[in-house]
Amino acid sequence: MTGVQRFRRCLVAVFAFLILTVYSAGTGLAQAVPYERPVETAPQEETIGGGYATPPVQKPRPRAYWLQILDVVLLAAAMAVNVWLVLSRRDRRWVLALTAACLAYFGFYREGCICPIGSIQNVAVALTDPGYSIPIVVTAVFFLPLLVAAFYGRAFCGGVCPLGAMQELVVLKPVQVPRRLDYALGLLKYVYLGVAIVAAVQPAVTRDFLICRFDPFVGFFRREGFAHMMLIGGGFLVVGMFVGRPYCRYLCPYGGLLSWISRVAKRGVTITPDKELDCGLCAGACPYGAIENMRAVRKECLYCARCYAACPRETNPGALV
Repeated sequence: MTGVQRFRRCLVAVFAFLILTVYSAGTGLAQAVPYERPVETAPQEETIGGGYATPPVQKPRPRAYWLQILDVVLLAAAMAVNVWLVLSRRDRRWVLALTAACLAYFGFYREGCICPIGSIQNVAVALTDPGYSIPIVVTAVFFLPLLVAAFYGRAFCGGVCPLGAMQELVVLKPVQVPRRLDYALGLLKYVYLGVAIVAAVQPAVTRDFLICRFDPFVGFFRREGFAHMMLIGGGFLVVGMFVGRPYCRYLCPYGGLLSWISRVAKRGVTITPDKELDCGLCAGACPYGAIENMRAVRKECLYCARCYAACPRETNPGALV
């Protein structure tokens, strides 16, 4: 058995163990209880006085358990479809359609709640604090994209992640970031990942979920948010018109995890699997610096399929035979 095979089996075993552990604790069912704040029994604004305003009920409210399971199923299905579209169909038009659909559902309809990125903190706390448990749904959302990455690369980033989808759809005239600068900026996501984990595993009274608090796009998904975060998110989108997916490439902590895992993937994007042309059109078409020496770099490839759209063998297979 090769080292890659052993790694995959260990990853699957860890995933199954965590699911069984969380499920046995019954935490998943606990999340199915609808939450309503009993405002009719609480002190009223006029009684409290001093300009006090009653805070709104938490947003978004928890969903029924079967709907949470449905979200996980849809997440898995979307990644499976993306793998098929990119590796088998090799068609960017359908990838764009999937991207728009996932942005609409996971982004604006589910308001960014199906979030493997933020779940990093929940998993970190659950592994370090015996009194903290997480639902099976959160566990599955965290591990599913990593499992897919172990076999096929960063399919979640391509057309499924709403944060990535929003940035993908605003790319207009991308410029190529110098390789050294791109590499240096790429290290920031690992620093952010470390800082976020350290902040999350602090004692409960000082614990802080930085990734969620500084999510630059959740305000757009929920149509409300702090003004400074909306401005930061808007800034990322403006920069993203010229620098492909700046948040994904340089700050997304989950992207760092996917990059590590995808190194062992057996399959991934191959620009022209039957014959390499070495014409360089694919490298010029990739706005993410994921092509080196006319070959896709698996740990950096974001499954956008732009290289297929630029390749003469894909657009006119008989022209260069």
